[in-house]
Amino acid sequence: MNNLKNKKILFIISGGIAAYKSLELIRLLKKLEAKLEVILTDSAKKFITELSVSQLAQSEVHSELFDYKKELNMGHINLSRNADIVVVAPATANIIAKIANGISDNLASATLLASNKPIIIVPAMNPQMWKNPTTQDNLDKIQKHGTHICGPGVGDTACGENGLGRMEEPTYISEYILNFFARYSKLTGKSAIVTAGPTIEPIDPVRYISNNSSGKQGYAIASSLAKHGVKTTLISGPSSEKVPDGVKIIRVKTAEDMLSAVKSESPADIGVFVAAVADWKVKKYNKQKIKKTTTGDASIELVENINIVDEISKNKKLKPKLLIAFAAETENIIDNAKKKMSKNIIDWLIINDVTENKKVFDGDYNTVIMMTKESTKKWKKMTKMDVAHQISEKIIEHFQ
Repeated sequence: MNNLKNKKILFIISGGIAAYKSLELIRLLKKLEAKLEVILTDSAKKFITELSVSQLAQSEVHSELFDYKKELNMGHINLSRNADIVVVAPATANIIAKIANGISDNLASATLLASNKPIIIVPAMNPQMWKNPTTQDNLDKIQKHGTHICGPGVGDTACGENGLGRMEEPTYISEYILNFFARYSKLTGKSAIVTAGPTIEPIDPVRYISNNSSGKQGYAIASSLAKHGVKTTLISGPSSEKVPDGVKIIRVKTAEDMLSAVKSESPADIGVFVAAVADWKVKKYNKQKIKKTTTGDASIELVENINIVDEISKNKKLKPKLLIAFAAETENIIDNAKKKMSKNIIDWLIINDVTENKKVFDGDYNTVIMMTKESTKKWKKMTKMDVAHQISEKIIEHFQ
């Protein structure tokens, strides 16, 4: 099956000797019947010509940010918005740094900053430039934001050095893009509910019970699913995280609010319950602020809160086709997880080890264990966005 037929690809060529490979890549993509728009940076023009690119792409080549006629229609925005995907090949250390730091000083970088579509970059640079900590920090940053990275390969580079940094061959890159669309199309049109962040349970008009959840992991999962074409609803407790592009947001405070929102959006194909829902709430809410006593002591009576996963899973009309729950544990992690799985209401359980030294809450990294009915596997420490991408890949495999 040709997953590239009639797919719209915005192809950005940045400046580097590897730019010559982009000509062969364009030829391969056209052979697969993709529709191309091409941006050529000024630096790239030092290595290949606009004429050769336009002839192979069978389309106009764009290069000027301040093109009066094109900018009447906001060209730097529409170029990416009209595409299904953006491919940057080669991607130099310079363009990677611009993507990572929001620099938009030419047409290519401005278009990338304005894009709300999946982005694939194909790095090409000297091995030492690739290994430089600043480059690696920039790569971590853009991956966290959902950018896909193809390569680099190992081999001889134009400077005469050998190592990691060589641009992958055009046949490999075209296969990577084909596979991306194959995976992407598996989830297109499916629906997902993702819960994220903490809930807060009021004690009185001033005080409440809550926890340290930032919502970062749930927001990352919502972002990743949306980038795979999933119609995604994010139901979030209080969080300062930025709402991902293409995601419907419903903001809630209490567990009851969250359950009500989940019910209103159900059923869905996929349910990912990441939110750290407060386990307890006060038995009786105080309408007035509780005053200090003469002894300085105070007590409130707590009752167990609702369990959103239990409530949704036991209702066949509301239960998602794939139910994924998160669990935060500090001890007896596997045993506690097995008890939750034994209820037979969860398809997958993602376990967070939230002991204090792990610094999971409000951090950018996570170490999780994925438990299914068939297996238990610990994943290596990775960014929360990488965890989100891994979960998306597992979901794709599930629906194949």
